Amino acid sequence: MIDKKILDPDLAAALDGVSTDHFFTPEQFQQDVDYFRAQRISKTLLDAGLISLSQFDKLSEMNRKTFSPFLADIFPNTVDNSSKQR
Repeated sequence: MIDKKILDPDLAAALDGVSTDHFFTPEQFQQDVDYFRAQRISKTLLDAGLISLSQFDKLSEMNRKTFSPFLADIFPNTVDNSSKQR
């Protein structure tokens, strides 16, 4: 970990003793990259009309279970296609 001096004393006090070493491991980073690649492929298939929205949703759920992306809890469960022009 690289130590940097924080100029704001309030922020420095709030962060005193906080370590980011455990937040994002190389393995977690690779899982997130793999997840986003799988989602991009799934979205491309959806946009090309090769899979339905329900199939895309099932693939998204499978991708979350398979890759366990770091921020999975805040990702939307479905794609909003209401604004998509046909």
